[in-house]
Formats: sequence, C-alpha cells, structure tokens
Amino acid sequence: MKVGFIGLGIMGTPMAGHLIKGGHELFLHSVTPIPAELESAGGKVCKSGEEVAENAEVIIVMVPDTPHVEDVLFSAGGVAGGLSKGKIVVDMSSISPLATKAFAKRINELGCDYLDAPVSGGEVGAKAASLTIMVGGPQAAFDKIKPLFELMGKNITLVGGNGDGQTTKVANQIIVALNIEAVAEALLFASRAGADPARVREALMGGFAASRILELHGDRMVKRTFDPGFRIELHQKDLNLALTSARQMGISLPNTATAQELFSSCAAYGGSKWDHSGMVRALEMMANFQIGQNSN
Repeated sequence: MKVGFIGLGIMGTPMAGHLIKGGHELFLHSVTPIPAELESAGGKVCKSGEEVAENAEVIIVMVPDTPHVEDVLFSAGGVAGGLSKGKIVVDMSSISPLATKAFAKRINELGCDYLDAPVSGGEVGAKAASLTIMVGGPQAAFDKIKPLFELMGKNITLVGGNGDGQTTKVANQIIVALNIEAVAEALLFASRAGADPARVREALMGGFAASRILELHGDRMVKRTFDPGFRIELHQKDLNLALTSARQMGISLPNTATAQELFSSCAAYGGSKWDHSGMVRALEMMANFQIGQNSN
C-alpha cells in the first residue's frame, strides 16, 4: 500500500520502519526532523499533511494529544485538504474519545473512513512490533488495515465503533497507573521493612501478584532507571482524559485520581519527563526513604 505516516517520535519512527520493511511505500511528515534511517530505507519526505494525504491511500497519525491530532487533520495544509473519496485515516495517538467521534464524522463527510487505533506497549513494544492495538471504526476499514497493524503489533482488536478504541486505551491507562502505584507501594514497604527489594520482586513474580508492571517497572524501581519509556507527562494526559470523561458521565474514579496526584507530585519535582515507573519517587519522598536504601 501507499501509506502516509505523520508523527515520527520515539513511537512513530520504529512503527513506520516496520511498515517500510513490510514492503509498503511510505510518505512521511513530522514537526521533528525525519529520521535518516527512514529516508535511507525509501521513505518519501512530504512538506505537509496535505501532501501526505494526496499521495497515500492510508494516512496514519501518531502525535501526542487531542489538539495535535486536530491540527494535523484540519489545519491549513492538513490531511483533510489532501483527501479524496475511499481513503482511510488511522489515528494511532491516544486522545479524547469524544473528540475522536467528532473527527471521524468530519472525515466521513469527505467520503473517507476513520479508525481510532491507539496502542499500548511503549517504546519497547514499538521497536519489537509487539504493540497492543485497540481499534474503533467500521469492520471493512479494519479488515483492510489489519495487515498494516500486524506489522506493528501482536494483539489487535476491533473493539467497536469510532471512539471505542480510545475509550479502551483510557481504560488501559487506568489499569497501568494503578498497577504502577501498587508495585511502588509494595516494593517501598518491603524495602523499608529491611528486605531486599530485588529478591522480593523475584519472589512475587512467581505468585498471583505477578504482572508485566511488576516484571518491567518493578525492575526499573529497584535499579533506579527512570529514563523513558513512557513519560509521566503523557500518562498524566491520559489520566486527565479518564477523569474528565468520568465527571461527564457522573462516575467516581478515586484511585485514578490518587495516581494522577502522585504523577503531579513527580512533575512538581521536575519529573514530567521521567518514565512513568518514576511514580515511586513521589511515595519515596513522602516516606523519606528510597527503595534499596537499606542495602547501600
């Protein structure tokens, strides 16, 4: 296929690379410089989203937040200006479900299909082509794009209509944040009690408490490796979507709110760009104790 890819950050660059390796012709645009490896692999650089849409039959967007997606799609020189009937827009960013439904309607009015397809798995999953992809949109468009998704991810699910993919991603981010908080509390508790947190983590990995968060982020907490990964500021954005939507629906998400406050505490200490496993530092500051301190 002729595929457009807009947004070539730490996630978008390896994702686009997998598509090129899969034999697809890519048209690239990003506010950051186009990575040399994508150009050398055959990616064609475009000056605007409109130019990308004119050349590609499928246009993938991978940018940080709702306003960025709106700008990429509908600003002067945006994707909408280059669309023609039958093309498919795929937004793989993590943004507002409500805004997604509005964006889909505007793209549909141009005679094109729209899929919201946010991902989970972070930079590691993007590089390994093992992302989980949660999709909202029409079945026919999903079936056409699925071979592209399979080059970037492993667990690919059509959840429902437009907006449902984003809703699923918000739910995912709630679970991830609360699991990070649980692992952080457990390892802080164990370490403060005098146990070796690395051995506690190893023991817990063999029981009912085992999880990917304990495996990967528990290891980060023990080893003090908080380079992202997935930045705290991006997880804050996702939890804000959760809490805003919850207020609109009249439901309470008390532990999500607590996790957001812990992230906010990290940000106040200059940690917006830490990996989200760095949430543990907020708990450590309140305890005046750092995981592993007993072993120093």
